[in-house]
Amino acid sequence: MEEKVIMTQEGYQKTKDRLEYLKTTKRQEVAKKLAEARSYGDLSENAEYDNARQEQISVEEEIFQLETQLKNVEVVDSKKVSSKTVGIGSKVTVTNLKTKKTAEYKIVTVADSDPLKGLISNVSPVGAGLMGKKVGDIASVKTPVGVTQYKVEKISK
Repeated sequence: MEEKVIMTQEGYQKTKDRLEYLKTTKRQEVAKKLAEARSYGDLSENAEYDNARQEQISVEEEIFQLETQLKNVEVVDSKKVSSKTVGIGSKVTVTNLKTKKTAEYKIVTVADSDPLKGLISNVSPVGAGLMGKKVGDIASVKTPVGVTQYKVEKISK
């Protein structure tokens, strides 16, 4: 049985858009590259053909992966995001108890994560450590440099 893939509405739309791009535009680009490479003759020593075939394989693998994800997707309803406990879709402000620095994160799914923009996955060390916490709770997060403790200051949608 396939594992459920949890996505936000934005992640779901981004995945659908990527799949559509690959199935239409990218497939056509690769087909043109293959046709052009075939026109060069002997395929046994044709680097352009080998590269185009490899690109075709990569595109088809990604299409398969995205179709599988979309078949088994559960879209998180942003209206049901709680501001009482941290969950997918929550914006959470935390204070690192050691450095006293505050940070704001939005807890998202793996498909939506972009740590440089403050979008952290619910399965990342910090994201997983914050899941289910309430304002005032302390989250102990194992990181490569040891355990870091974060105090949950604020939760919003």
